[in-house]
Formats: sequence, structure tokens, C-alpha cells
Amino acid sequence: MRIVRRSLVVAALMGVALPLSAEMGGSFAPVSEAQAQGFIKDLIARLRGETLPAGIVKSNGRIEATQVDVSSKYAGRLAEVLVEEGSNVTQGQVIAKISSPEYEAQLRAAQASVQSAKDALIAAEAEITSRESALEFARSDFQRGQELMKTGFITKQVFEQRKRNFDSAVAGVASFTSQRDQAQSKIKNSEAEVERIESIIHDLTLVSPRNGRVQYQLARAGEVVAVGAPIVTILDLTDVYMTIFLPAADAGRVTIGDEARIVLDPIPDRIIPANVSFVAADAQFTPKTVETKDERAKLMFRMKLKIDPQVLQAYYTRVKTGIRGMGFVRTRADVAWPADLAVNIPKPKAPDDAAPAAAPQVAAPQATDSQTPAK
Repeated sequence: MRIVRRSLVVAALMGVALPLSAEMGGSFAPVSEAQAQGFIKDLIARLRGETLPAGIVKSNGRIEATQVDVSSKYAGRLAEVLVEEGSNVTQGQVIAKISSPEYEAQLRAAQASVQSAKDALIAAEAEITSRESALEFARSDFQRGQELMKTGFITKQVFEQRKRNFDSAVAGVASFTSQRDQAQSKIKNSEAEVERIESIIHDLTLVSPRNGRVQYQLARAGEVVAVGAPIVTILDLTDVYMTIFLPAADAGRVTIGDEARIVLDPIPDRIIPANVSFVAADAQFTPKTVETKDERAKLMFRMKLKIDPQVLQAYYTRVKTGIRGMGFVRTRADVAWPADLAVNIPKPKAPDDAAPAAAPQVAAPQATDSQTPAK
């Protein structure tokens, strides 16, 4: 608990410097000791929730973001990794490429099989045309032989020869018709194989599934990666939240969508708007990092305070995870926020703060979402 209290004092001192400097036009004009101590006392009391009205509860927490692991569906050797830790990426941006000489060889073989089947189809169709002409002649000759046989103008041996010629022509057409059907089937199978291999080669180019920032690069060019092995971990900076823990008495009054406020230790003079986006269904023991009046005597409910997406959009390049602070939740709609918890986020001055636009889609990687705290 000493560590947490010390951080609150540091945050308070930072909060003193910022507003006093702004009020004095950026100069460090001296103030009375009583004024400074009063400001620090009021700020610490607010951060600890000692001056909160009924209907507003608080808890300390840390900023987190949804993490996405970008991994390959297939094993292979990394040809190149086009991003590094800290890089901002856009949806559809190429992250890494896996070399694919084996699949490229398989693709060429499948394409050759398609061409061979097409050649066989052309030959079979040409042969069928020729055999059908011969069949028509043999059928006509056989039918005339039947009439001549009845009148005795041909011998039985001649008639049987004509019948054998007719039967042979029928069998020839049937044989090449079967070859044509086999060629058509082989074409379909070979084309499906080509599509399958092309899909694999396409998936070997890994792209970012969403806008975010590369948190970890877990593999380097030249390394052999296994199926499903993560290449990079991306933080989704459009889904940033603070995880807090509240006792059952307070958590029972919280509903999804309730308004919340976040105060971060590095900038205690800025009030960030948020909403309750998640409330755990089961209680758990109080984490060691959570400050409570009764220490670890009570079970707590985990919940998330999701930061307003418009704020994240405006301060996209400045968003960081792992920062600690305090979360405040309003459990009663008829209770007004106190003046010192009024939202006061200024408009960003830098034009590059806004989130980047999504890049053209290249491929769909295998990605898994996780919501573990950023390290």
C-alpha cells in the first residue's frame, strides 16, 4: 500500500505544477505554502474518493487494450518482417512474408496438370467427332445388311462382319466419351488444387487485421515458424479501457453503459470520459495492486471502463497502455458529476494525432484476440 500511496503523492505534485504554471502564464511564480498544501490535500482526497458524493464509486486500475496476435496458418521460413515494435499499423497493411518455394513448385505442377487435362479433353473431343462419323456409317451399313440378309443377297458371314463393325464403332464412341469425362473431371480437380495452393501462397503474406500499434515482435526474418506461431502482437488502440475492481455492494449498482471518468497518474489534471463496457459475473479475491479500505477482506468484481472512442481517435498516437490511475463510476443517473471530475480533454494540436486510415486489404491472417494487460 505504501507504493500506491507514494504514486498518488507524485501524481498530486505533478497536478500542482501543471495548473499553477498555466495560471501564472508559464512562469514559476511563488505561491504560499498554505495554498500548495491545500491544493495537494484536495487532489489526494479526490483521487482517494474521500470527497465523492453518494452515487459515485472509485477504484484504482491500469490502462489496457485488446491485443491481437498475427500468426501464420502454415509453417515456413520468415522471408521478411516489415514492421517493428512501436510501429503504428493500419488494417490490411502487410506485416510479414513467409517464403514459399515448395508451394510455388506445387502451384506450377498443378497448373501443368490443368493444361495436360485440357489437352486430353481436346484430343478426346476430336476423337469422339471422328468416331461418331464412323458410327453413323457402321450403323447404316448394318441396317442395310439386315435387309439384305432377309432377301438373301448377302451371306451370314458378311452380315456378322457388318454387325461387328457397328458394335466396334459404338464401343469406340463410348470409350472416348469416357476419356472426355475423365479429362473434364481432372480439369476441375486440378483447378481446385491450383486455387488451394494459390490460397496458401496468399495467406503466407500476413497483414494487420485492424488499426493498432505493434507491441511485440516475436519472430525475426530467417526464423522458421510453426503453424499458428505469433509473429507480432498488435494493440488495438481503438479498444482501450481501464480495468478496475469494486466490492459487491458497489458492483451490484453498476450496469453496462454507466458513465465513468478516468484520472491517470501522469496527468491528474485531465479527466477522461469513459463508460462501463464489462462487469464480471463472478467475484474474485482482491488483486494485490488494488487499493481497498478493507485490504483483501472482500471479494471484488472486475469491470472495464472503456475510453470514449472519439478521444482515442483524436489522441491516437499518444495512447499508451500500462499507465495507472483511478477510475470513477456513476451508479445513479440523478447524481451530477462533481466539478473536479468534469471532462476537460483539450483538442490535440498536432495534426498527426488522429488515427490513420485503413490500408487496402491484402490477405486475411490468422489472428486471435486477447485482453491480457499490456506489459
